[in-house]
Amino acid sequence: MSTNRRKFLKKAAAATTLLTGVSRQALAGPSHPVQLLESYAKPVAATDNIRIGLIGCGIIGHYDTDTALKVPGVELAAVCDLYDDRLVRAKEKWGNQIFTTRDFREILQRKDIDAVLICTPDHWHDHISIAALNAGKHVYCEKPMVHHIEEGAAVIAAAKKSGKAFQVGSQRASSAGIHKAREWYEKGLIGEINYVEAAMDRCDALGAWNYTMPFDIDPKAIDWDRFLGDAPKRSFDATRFFRWRNYKEYGTGVAGDLFVHLITALHTITGSLGPNRIFATGDLNYWKDGRDAMDLVTGLMDYPKTDKHASFTFMTRVNLADGGGGGGVTRLVGSDGVIELGWNDATLKTLKRPTAPMYSPYYDALFTYSEAEQKKFLKQYDEKYPKDKFTHDVEFAEKVTFMPPDGYDDRYDHMVVFFNAVRGEGKILEDAVFGLRAAGPSLAANLSAEQKRVINWDPVNIKLK
Repeated sequence: MSTNRRKFLKKAAAATTLLTGVSRQALAGPSHPVQLLESYAKPVAATDNIRIGLIGCGIIGHYDTDTALKVPGVELAAVCDLYDDRLVRAKEKWGNQIFTTRDFREILQRKDIDAVLICTPDHWHDHISIAALNAGKHVYCEKPMVHHIEEGAAVIAAAKKSGKAFQVGSQRASSAGIHKAREWYEKGLIGEINYVEAAMDRCDALGAWNYTMPFDIDPKAIDWDRFLGDAPKRSFDATRFFRWRNYKEYGTGVAGDLFVHLITALHTITGSLGPNRIFATGDLNYWKDGRDAMDLVTGLMDYPKTDKHASFTFMTRVNLADGGGGGGVTRLVGSDGVIELGWNDATLKTLKRPTAPMYSPYYDALFTYSEAEQKKFLKQYDEKYPKDKFTHDVEFAEKVTFMPPDGYDDRYDHMVVFFNAVRGEGKILEDAVFGLRAAGPSLAANLSAEQKRVINWDPVNIKLK
């Protein structure tokens, strides 16, 4: 990497302001952020390439890296994983020139690495994020940002002190559909929000985290002690290594894995800081395969009134054994309409309420009157509220649907936002503060379900009360 390149990145990083959200101007275009991002999809001089290191070469590690490499000017220089065969696969897929290691610190020590993608089990997120930021690397850390709520403050402090771009990898923060919904919300098209429901259910083994694993595994091929990290010490268990999401010692359950996506969308749309009370119930109903993470969690959260929104209730659920086939939907319900979200698509349904009081006066209550009283009432009603001046019934507008173009990938948009910030261009959509505001209530839902009590949360100071 050239000297000019180093100077450029240093100045760019210092100039990067990490803010939650993105300006309306930045999202200009006929429908979605990709219109803006296309302006950055141009050839980049080799001397200006951003060289990245991947830490954690599992499923998400491949997804994130493959997407990052589609962004012009990004190249992969190093890969870290604790399973030797994954390092072999990395060279097969991305080239023999790739530096590989079991020790992530060797990647952080390399001066030719500008940024890292952290795609490890959850219990390593805070440790590696802080170490990478302290080493002067830009960081893209998969969600949830932390394994435990109390770890969040240190990550925020490290990101602020470093001046580097730090982005959490819940890609809905950059989704075209989510930002279209945000546009509708900010225009007041659904009126005052009062209720939100969001679910993300699954039914198959892969969706329930029973990932494929070798039938015969040599323990020497895995750095088991390093995998455990700050988790309780125990003898080698390949199932725990390959299916770590099933265990609370390394993962964060359905709440940390999937509530975070749902809350990310909600906060992006409404600008909310989070709830102040969280209550959840959960159980391990179906996947009794040795795991200790619940396979069904339902949460109920109170969002207090702010200058961004009215007070509302948020109900969320993930069921990993949904006999209906799985799937999910998010509905933001307001006084004048509703926004329904798929993953990257959105639908707006609105209504106009009548201007005449006691609208549609042909309800059952009217027919409890005598016939004479009915006629008298209807005559007086029509005289007082004539139909040429008043509306008498609910009027439903034709629904509006936003669909992204074929092949649209919100993960790509999220990566472009990150690498733009590395170059000092644009703002981070999901910084460390946003990341904790999404992870905190999710992890608090786990606490509530386990302790069978309401958890009080401070959304402004981002901590348990």
